[in-house]
Amino acid sequence: MKIVLLEPLGVPKEKIESLARPFVAAGHEFTPYYTLAADESEQIERVKDADVIIMANHPLTAAVIEKCEKLKYISVAFVGIDHIGKAACQAKGIYISNAAGYCDDAVAELSVGLAMDCLRNISAVNNVIRKGGTKDGLVGHELRGRTVGIVGTGRIGMATARLFKAFGCHLLGYSRTVRSEAEAEGICYVGLDELLSKSDIVTVHTPLTDETRNLLGREKIALMKKNAILINTSRGPVVDNVALAEALNEGRLAGAGIDVFDGEPPLPEDYPLLHAKNAVCTPHVGFATVESIDRRTEIVFDNVAKWMEGTVQNRML
Repeated sequence: MKIVLLEPLGVPKEKIESLARPFVAAGHEFTPYYTLAADESEQIERVKDADVIIMANHPLTAAVIEKCEKLKYISVAFVGIDHIGKAACQAKGIYISNAAGYCDDAVAELSVGLAMDCLRNISAVNNVIRKGGTKDGLVGHELRGRTVGIVGTGRIGMATARLFKAFGCHLLGYSRTVRSEAEAEGICYVGLDELLSKSDIVTVHTPLTDETRNLLGREKIALMKKNAILINTSRGPVVDNVALAEALNEGRLAGAGIDVFDGEPPLPEDYPLLHAKNAVCTPHVGFATVESIDRRTEIVFDNVAKWMEGTVQNRML
């Protein structure tokens, strides 16, 4: 079989070569690319003869997939697969696996970090002291005792909940599935409107689907407390970021910590959240730690090995 690494995974070439060695020894062809394809035509040229594609989080459209006559399996070094032409894969009987669990702790830690930044004005006081200023007007709040609403109680939502619990927070949860393990951790499930209206901090951990797109739109954001903080480290389009920026600028929300946007950074200079009051923005780094990037690389190669043995692990399609 021909296995193609479509794009870099953020690890040294030596790591890739080591993980690919068993496949090559077994007689399979392995072709790695360590730069991003410039466009769809270059993607097609890279993968048109592939049986297996290993990739990360850059779009793989239906137009590209339809040109892959031999393609049987895609192993994605990411949690979400909304950047892949799933309908085209389904029509061609192509399986897709993700790298489930690789960044649970990384994203959870950033979510708590963004909440702490918003509460204690860490970024703001850093900027002030460099200009000769003081803490005046920037005295923050403690995390302990706050009510935290977890929107989406899957693996990352659960990991985030455990960290907030360790800080002495009360936990509310909203999810399409009520999980007994979440309740055992102290999460009290409520409706979305109740969660938004009662939480001091709302942290979003849902995948992007037709149902979750714009889940927190203008009307839902309006339900939040005036002194509440919204954290989003899941997918940008789950939140209406224009409405969020308006709420922040109008003082209807105390702060926001946002790692994901409507598109991948770099963002346009006029992107509303970049100019909103009390918004801490990071360039989609939630998943990106040395440890998590290394872990996801091992997972995607293991996915391929298991698929060749007849087991589709971490299956998403």
